[in-house]
Amino acid sequence: MRILGSGMRIVLFVAFICSHVFGTLAQTNFQDAAVLKALTTGWENLPQSWNGEDPCGRRWEGVICSNSRIISIKLASMGLTGQLTGDLTSLSQLQILDLSYNEGLIGSLPYNIGDLSNLNTLILFGCGFSGRIPDSVGSLKKLVYLSLNSNQFTGELPASIGNLKHLYWLDMSDNQLTGSIPVSDGSKPGLDMLVHTKHFHFGKNRFSGEIPRNLFNSDMKLIHVLFDNNNLTGSIPESLGLVQSLEAVRFDRNLLSGDLPPNLNNLTRVTELDLSQNALTGPVPNLTGMDTLISVDLSNNSFAAATVPNWFLSLKSLRTVKMERTGLEGLLPPEFLSDPLQTVILKNNRLSGTIDFGSSSNQLLDLIDLQNNSISNVTLKPGSKYTIMLSGNPICQKSLVESTYCNKQEIGSSYRTPIFCVPPKCPSVQMFSPTCKCAYPYTGQFVLRAPSFSAFGNDSYFTTLQRSLLQFFVNNSLPVESVSLINPTMDSLGYLTMQLAFFPAKQDRFNRTAVSSLAFALSYQTFAPPKDFKPYVFLADNYFPFEGIKKNPSHIGAIAGAIIGVSILLLLLISAAGYAFYQKKKLEKAKQQANPFVSWDSHGTSGDVPNLKGARFFTFEELQKCTNNFSEVNNVGSGGYGKVYRGVLTDGQIVAIKRSQQGSMQGSREFKNEIELLSRVHHKNLVKLIGFCFDHGEQMLVYEFIPNGTLSDSLSGKSGIQLDWIRRLKIALGSARGLQYLHELADPPIIHRDIKSTNILLDERLNAKVADFGLSRLFGDSEKGYVTTQVKGTMGYLDPEYFMTNQLTDKSDIFGFGVVLLEMLTASKPIQQGRFIVKVIKETVDKTKDLYNLGEVMDPVLLSSSTTLVGLEKFVDLTLKCVEEFGVDRPSTGEVVKELEIIMQLAGMNPDSESTTTSQSYEGSSTAKSFSHPYSDDSLV
Repeated sequence: MRILGSGMRIVLFVAFICSHVFGTLAQTNFQDAAVLKALTTGWENLPQSWNGEDPCGRRWEGVICSNSRIISIKLASMGLTGQLTGDLTSLSQLQILDLSYNEGLIGSLPYNIGDLSNLNTLILFGCGFSGRIPDSVGSLKKLVYLSLNSNQFTGELPASIGNLKHLYWLDMSDNQLTGSIPVSDGSKPGLDMLVHTKHFHFGKNRFSGEIPRNLFNSDMKLIHVLFDNNNLTGSIPESLGLVQSLEAVRFDRNLLSGDLPPNLNNLTRVTELDLSQNALTGPVPNLTGMDTLISVDLSNNSFAAATVPNWFLSLKSLRTVKMERTGLEGLLPPEFLSDPLQTVILKNNRLSGTIDFGSSSNQLLDLIDLQNNSISNVTLKPGSKYTIMLSGNPICQKSLVESTYCNKQEIGSSYRTPIFCVPPKCPSVQMFSPTCKCAYPYTGQFVLRAPSFSAFGNDSYFTTLQRSLLQFFVNNSLPVESVSLINPTMDSLGYLTMQLAFFPAKQDRFNRTAVSSLAFALSYQTFAPPKDFKPYVFLADNYFPFEGIKKNPSHIGAIAGAIIGVSILLLLLISAAGYAFYQKKKLEKAKQQANPFVSWDSHGTSGDVPNLKGARFFTFEELQKCTNNFSEVNNVGSGGYGKVYRGVLTDGQIVAIKRSQQGSMQGSREFKNEIELLSRVHHKNLVKLIGFCFDHGEQMLVYEFIPNGTLSDSLSGKSGIQLDWIRRLKIALGSARGLQYLHELADPPIIHRDIKSTNILLDERLNAKVADFGLSRLFGDSEKGYVTTQVKGTMGYLDPEYFMTNQLTDKSDIFGFGVVLLEMLTASKPIQQGRFIVKVIKETVDKTKDLYNLGEVMDPVLLSSSTTLVGLEKFVDLTLKCVEEFGVDRPSTGEVVKELEIIMQLAGMNPDSESTTTSQSYEGSSTAKSFSHPYSDDSLV
């Protein structure tokens, strides 16, 4: 032992020297390195190169440095998971942050993100961020590119964005933003101040109210104004006609009304104009002079009855006209079908008379849709290749017209990049490229936000896009060999979407650097497509579903020193090898004698079997069969112990099977004790153990399957289920009753020892069930009132008294439960940005003020909810009692249950009524992104 102690001291000394030398030679600014390590502690699936203490010196992928300072972080499409903490804002020289296409990045943005004073590019496109966009974003004075689209941001758009005078690109589309469009009024900034911005992308949100008259002005340089798919009301302001730089305008799919501005035709550079699906009235607008107009859609409005306007004939660039259900009547002039028109959709109007297709010399014409009008005759041109749709007209009752013209037809496209060889059978996950190779492509959806409808039905447009993309990649030395385009579709939102696949050159897959470069080129709009494909977005798929490491920088820093230390220890181990070999048989014999399953056969029918109450034994073959041989498709969670699989038993019951991996399997005696303990607890607020497997060297537990994840998932927004005040009270009460059963009704009593929000599961009706009894201890009739045991649990929830004394009591569970109640109040993790939630609440609470002065730290979901927070003060009082420093000052579980029942009654709810509310009742659940299942563990002490 003395020799071993000396060896350990040598190891520690060598590790210290190596660590000291490494720190001296580091090329990264000490503060930047520390910040990046702290920032990524909770991230998973980081590149393999992210190890060590020196991001710049070790050239971490995606990190660019200048003079030892980190100036750029580009980790697009890496499959990252975790949250963006406030530590980020200490990277004072950071200029570019691109985390696009990482759906696993969730939570709110740091409130002080405005402290990144040198940031010029912020791209968080296609992540899972939620909550309000912080007002401090308006303090990013150097920001040129701001892309927060395709997340789950809520609340109003910060007016402070109007302070970003250098902003070129502003994209907030595809979120859940509400409220009115902010404009300046002398006391606050607004979007009208962004005179140098060229892109206003706000489609697919929930903006409401009228479009402010002063939103637009003649000083603006806007080229794209996209406010489609919102809830805007009122009329389109005349000030829009002052922005003569505009090229694409979309106000379709709103609730707009009134006449269109008479100066709309001042927008002589506009190529795409979509005002469809509103309630616009007045005359059909006069677009004479808009000579660059390529596509116009005025469909589904309530314009005054009018003939086909003459300005169609004067617009020499016009290729697509859509005026469905706009009240048009009378004859369609023969010259209307002249060059360069390609697509004409005038269905559901009152057009009549004879349509003359015979005299048209238009070689570009592709589609003429005149369904559901009053056309009585038609002159056709023999050999025409364009599609004519006349269903629902009187002419179709005559036999003179070819039946194909009168059949109801759907407009569609089945375009797919042609392949000029016989496709071989590619391995799983790989795809066949246009150059006849099997590879792992980088894929995603290419979405045109203001498409010319004529592009939809014309294969040559898609070929042009493919060639343009490939040429761009070649010109920029990006390793793309070919591009495949599949299934163009015009969706219900007016977007033209298609699947793109980029295939790697000279190998079968892209490395992380290549993927990051491709993602940045597409998210930053570096690729400039042909005019017909602007503006666009690329929604990338995750390219690294099985790669990456769980980042924990605190362990990596010791590796260099440990390597040297291991060399020294190796000598000691060799010396001990002989003695170990001598003891081997004796040790094996002792273990066999201590094994309670020594005589337990594979069917569990003989010998010292566990004393079980209700749980059954499963063979390995049974569980293998019900999980399809433990298929990855059925993998619903993982942790340090192993993996959890979804299985279906022979009777149809769905179960969760927790399978320990070899390195984490506990001793058979402990496993026997655990299943005995789990089999004897039965309560509606406790997860039920169905059975277990101790067969083929496996240790598995079989639980009832809980479909709606953990309380933590719902509070963070990860599950998509929003919990109002009443529901949180019911979950708190259900959890407390489950805990009360363990403490007061189980015989002997049980201390859970790991109460936390990830161990409270929500069933299909969002009822709470306490889970994971792996650390639980029987309490018995100890006269001391405590059990002395090694400290185990999860940091942030640990009872400080237990931590200091090793004395475990039922009040230790009460402390953890109190932290859970604080999580339910704030939706914050127990330890966040180095601050302990208990300390934050105790320092903030002021019982003389409204909401106890906790408004700033409370979950915004609670504050924005229409439900009154009845009983909030009592709830806070109870929580503070639960997290008292000493156990004697905390309430018992029964007292907690009683107090929560009183709060429920104050809120007008019967605490004993069964909940009938399901997860589908809560906003967001139907569109929730995938989230990890509850059967996974956090880092344990």
